[in-house]
Formats: sequence, C-alpha cells, structure tokens
Amino acid sequence: MSAPVEEWSAEMRSAWLYEVVARAEPERSRRELFQSLAGAARMQASIWAQRARSNGAALPASYEPDLRARIVARLVTWLGPRPCRPLLAALKVRGLSVYGARAAPAEAGHVMPTSLDDFGSRHRTGGGTLRAAVFGVSDGLVSNASLILGMAGATSDPRTIVVSGAAGLLAGACSMAAGEYVSVRSQRELYEYQIGLERAELAEYPDEEREELALIYAARGLPLERARELARSVMRDHAGALDALAREELGLNPDDLGSPWRAALSSFVAFAIGALVPLSPFAWSSGREAVIGAAVAAAAAQFSVGAALSLFTGRSALRSGLRMMLIGAAAGAATWGIGTLFGVATS
Repeated sequence: MSAPVEEWSAEMRSAWLYEVVARAEPERSRRELFQSLAGAARMQASIWAQRARSNGAALPASYEPDLRARIVARLVTWLGPRPCRPLLAALKVRGLSVYGARAAPAEAGHVMPTSLDDFGSRHRTGGGTLRAAVFGVSDGLVSNASLILGMAGATSDPRTIVVSGAAGLLAGACSMAAGEYVSVRSQRELYEYQIGLERAELAEYPDEEREELALIYAARGLPLERARELARSVMRDHAGALDALAREELGLNPDDLGSPWRAALSSFVAFAIGALVPLSPFAWSSGREAVIGAAVAAAAAQFSVGAALSLFTGRSALRSGLRMMLIGAAAGAATWGIGTLFGVATS
C-alpha cells in the first residue's frame, strides 16, 4: 500500500472513530467538537485521496474500519469516550484534552497545560516521583514482611528465613524495575509516535490543523471567533504550534515524556528500601527475637508510610498511618498462618 493510500485510510479511520465518539458523548459541546473533527478528518482524507490518484494508486470504493478500530469503537460505546482515551489517541483521534480541561485556555497565547493521567503511568516528575517512591517503599515493605513472616511460620531455621527474605527483596525489586521500565518506555514510544504524526500533519496541512485547534478551544468555552484568533496566534511559531497541538489535540505534555532508566532505578531502590526493613533485624538477632523485631519494624515502617501518604491525600496522618499498619498486619498475619499450616503439614 502506497503512503498516500495509508494516510487516506488513517484519516478515514479517524473520521469514523470521531463519529463513534460523538454518538457516545452526552455533552453537546463535546459532541459537536467530535462531529466537526470528523469533518476535518474527511477533508484531510480527500487531500490524500487526490494525491494517491495523481500517483496512479487505486483507492477502495469505500472505507471499511479494520478489526482494531471496531474493537475500540465497541469499547467506546460500552464504556464511554473518557476511559478509552489511550486507545483513541493511538488511532489518531484528537481533541481528547477536553476530558481533562476544567476551563477555557488562557489568553495571550498561553495554552492551558493538560494531564498525563490518560496513559496510566505511576511514574511522574516532581511530586509524582515522590509519590511513586512512597508507593515503591510500601510495596517492598508489605510484600517482604509478609514473605518473611510466612517463612517464619513454616520453619524456625533462621538461614532459610533470611535467604527467603533476601531473595524476595531482589526478585521484587527487579520485577518492579522491569515493569516500570517497560511501562515508561512504552509510554514514551507512544508519545513520540503521536507527536511525530502531529509534526507531519502540521507540515502537510497547517490550515486544517489550525482549524482543529480552534474547534478544541471553542469546545472548552471560548467563542468560535476568539478561538480561531487564538489558534492563529499560537500557530505563528512552528515549535509553539507543535507543543500546543500535542497538548490540546493529544492531551500530551512534550516536556514530560519520562526516562525509563530513571524510572526503573527509582523503583528498584524504593522497593529495596522497603523490603530491607523487615529483613534488617536478622542482622543482629535470630530466632523468635528476630521474627518479633521484623514484625515490629514492619509495623512501624508501615505506619510511617501511611502517614507520609497523607501528604498527598490531605487526610489525617494518624488515620492514614493506622490504616496502612492494619493492612500490613493483616497481610503478615495471613501469610504467617498459611506458613504455620504448611509447616505443620510437612513436618
């Protein structure tokens, strides 16, 4: 398939999906936005159709959505457009930032920033990194404390308990790091691909892209003529235009793509720190004393983690700490009980 035919197919798919989203959207302004974007996508498809014919390429008699588009359309119909934003963005559906916007874009050419919550990554810069670190410590703390207590219930051999705890620390930290690397790497590749498509579209048909941007601004509360004026102002600078299109059409922040290696390292370290807490009493004691020390250290650390999480939730530090400690205690008690039963059954 030639490049013009591929581009025609992509634009027709976008138009078809815009219509699906419009039918599923209960709010009038958003529904009208996606209907307008469907028309814009069909206009862009006509440009590629003309180019394909001039190159002698044959176009299908009509557009038929592929299986992927049909699956996404069915999910949009069932769940609504908002939960399906990542899937829609991957299929060149624009204007998704309206689901994260609470007000019209700022005047004077400054575009309102949007959120990266569409793609579900836990790792963020700034305060989000701190929150991810707290959760990483919590994961390591609860999982390794539960493992150690479960092994302590099954056997009294301190060497077995320590080796199990060390293995749990290493395996868990590596798993967290690998998962975070894949998550952020995939997210970054998606963002780079989407921004690359937007760059190509900006070069191919800037007037149509400007109109799409104006329609998005209008859907977010600006009068249409003022929205078009703002879009013209933004599009005068190529770099600023690409940034605005990425934010407003895709709901992406080009400055916040994230480093997969940094995310993996921070996850590894955070999990390891948490997992080390219940293991540390075995460095200076053994037997029942070490197990009790591990339980006490884990409970104290879980309370501290819960209190730290209150900084992000605004809830009571005491209540958050006690809740976290009780959750950890329940997990530890369950694994200790299972370990005890297993130890009795195999003795």
